[in-house]
Amino acid sequence: MTPQSEADLAECIAGASGPLWIQGGDTRGCSGSGTVLSTRGIAGVTLYEPGSLTLVVKAGTPVAEVKTLLRGENQQLAFEPMDHRVVLGTAGEPTMGGVFAANVSGPRRIQVGAARDFLLGVRFVDGRGQVLRNGGRVMKNVTGYDLVKLMAGAHGTLGVLSEVALKVLPLAETMTTLAVRNIDLASGVRALSAALGSPFDVTGAAYDPQAQTAYVRLEGFAASVAYRARELDKRLRVFGEVEELTDSASLWRDIRDVRDFAGRPGDVWRISVKPTDAVHLIPALAATRTLCDWGGGLVWALMPEGDDVRAKMTVPGHATLVRATSNTNTVSRHHPEPAPLAALSAGLRAQFDPRGVLNPGLMG
Repeated sequence: MTPQSEADLAECIAGASGPLWIQGGDTRGCSGSGTVLSTRGIAGVTLYEPGSLTLVVKAGTPVAEVKTLLRGENQQLAFEPMDHRVVLGTAGEPTMGGVFAANVSGPRRIQVGAARDFLLGVRFVDGRGQVLRNGGRVMKNVTGYDLVKLMAGAHGTLGVLSEVALKVLPLAETMTTLAVRNIDLASGVRALSAALGSPFDVTGAAYDPQAQTAYVRLEGFAASVAYRARELDKRLRVFGEVEELTDSASLWRDIRDVRDFAGRPGDVWRISVKPTDAVHLIPALAATRTLCDWGGGLVWALMPEGDDVRAKMTVPGHATLVRATSNTNTVSRHHPEPAPLAALSAGLRAQFDPRGVLNPGLMG
């Protein structure tokens, strides 16, 4: 089913006699039980006010279309959502609804926040087929703000997004990256922590264990970036040799999209931990390849087929199976919830989707 409007979407859900599998641009390679319900037909820009940094778009609007529109006004989606097609090897076209339904956030999250932090308001259809509206179009309108954030990351299990209102930000005038070469994992994470703890407004902090290199990104006005790069260089030289990369946009796209894992055999896991715990986690995983983002707080791991990362975790954290092979079908995609949280989640699903028709079993 591919409804062409919010009203059509509500009718499809209200009339469903069985499970519905919600899709946006179908870029995740996921499959589930039930009839496929695509939001791609519900697309278009409803409102764009560059002067107030406000954008309202329908859920099926392609992310690429939005980026092109914003670039024309020298603005951006500052949370830089990753493109899952790179690591998953899928086709399709990422949509704005899919980005917010999964709370997809990239390297700049450490400075500006996650995708959910840019949401101002939502329209969605719940499991009864009711159209609900929550939030507003400006930050000062916080009516129902918690529900707006609740929909971000719910993966369509509480309702199907039909429209999102969000805040956008100006593009930075200049970007530069300081690369600290030939340092081990422990030193790399310490270097990232030192950069993030500095007053120099770091917008990216990643470590590549294969290259034994830590990367620190600075953005803003040219004079400010030049000054901050000089000062941060002095602090990072205690960890190793520092090289400035003035043309590093492609580097951060590759980090965002985990391009190094593309085309390599194995399962891909996304693990959230306390940044300093990455030093203890990565050796325990015995992964084929790893990548640290968010100062070490986000660990990507390429594992042998069928390996359950959760059984190898030596530190507290949250592991999601992003790309699975046929040998990994018995492993839950999403991290099991603690009993109290699972009870809250079940209560929310019972309230918003009492028939259990929206992506049943997806979060289990």
